[in-house]
Amino acid sequence: MTLSANKRVLQHLPGIHSQIVQTERINSHVLTSGADESEVIVFLHGNLAAATYFEELMLSLSGSYRCVAPDLRGYGDTEDLPIDASRGAGDWADDLAALLDVLRIDSAHLLGWSAGAAGIMQFALDYPDRVNSLILVAPVSPYGFGGTRDVTGTPSNPDFAGSGAGIVNAEVVEQLRSGNTNADSPAAPLHLLREYFVKPPLRLEREATLVAATLQQKLGERRYPGDHVSSPNWPHVAPGNWGATNALSPKYIDVSRIVEIENKPAILWVRGDSDQIVSDHSLFDAAVLVPDGSDIDYPAQPMVAQMRDVLTRYKTCGGQVREVELRDTGHSPFLEKPGEFAELVSVFLANVS
Repeated sequence: MTLSANKRVLQHLPGIHSQIVQTERINSHVLTSGADESEVIVFLHGNLAAATYFEELMLSLSGSYRCVAPDLRGYGDTEDLPIDASRGAGDWADDLAALLDVLRIDSAHLLGWSAGAAGIMQFALDYPDRVNSLILVAPVSPYGFGGTRDVTGTPSNPDFAGSGAGIVNAEVVEQLRSGNTNADSPAAPLHLLREYFVKPPLRLEREATLVAATLQQKLGERRYPGDHVSSPNWPHVAPGNWGATNALSPKYIDVSRIVEIENKPAILWVRGDSDQIVSDHSLFDAAVLVPDGSDIDYPAQPMVAQMRDVLTRYKTCGGQVREVELRDTGHSPFLEKPGEFAELVSVFLANVS
């Protein structure tokens, strides 16, 4: 059974245009800004989010670039179709290719935030000639989220227990289903935004709109979080075959192979020094559930170290990489430090364009 959050009509900022684009794969909801003849930047959002999160950034860059931000499959106002997790980020990459075909965009700069970074890295693997550069913002590890123990992505369990839909807090799903817009529960979208997406005590001006966008998340066993199976290995749940969270399980995704791309696009990696979601000790990693004093062998996933290892090899193989850590910043650098972030992107793109 598939359950969707209540339909919400979002108020977009002046200068942001909203449309449904019909493609051969899916009808994508897309936000755009900037002149059609300008170089293109495509923005892919992360989990529990939507394209709306990028609106301020799009406007700040639209004087020089054509900005295109789709709601990913499973999110926002894009057509409600299932996510085949066994393809990793493949559905998102192929959806993007189909969208660019309809928009007649041959190639673009790609910016991916959190889970969206997996989407653009997969796109770079599958469609290397269509990528001008990659901007990774608080990116999920190249080996996905959860279930790996070292910088090379070695699984903690043979069935990848500890990753996928089974580790998602059920109360988060209930809060999404109920459409809660308040911060009266630790699992409510507004609380998650304030406490984890940004570094407290920051309060964003458009947080009500961002929460409304989060509440458009498609829910169910083939959407978010997806299905799961029981496991004899701690924490006794392993990924199923469907949905957004399973798509990010190391059982199905490994974009570390970008090291092998022949013509390597330049990469900008931007992260916050206070990110509690993607870090070497993430508060959302199943490792935090290991009881004190337990002999359970389930270490924290070194997410940042994994990304750095891959990008170091990428650079050694001839790629251009710049890593930037923003101080006093959480999981959403473009929302928390908008001016500084936009300048970083502008300088980077000016050097690769």
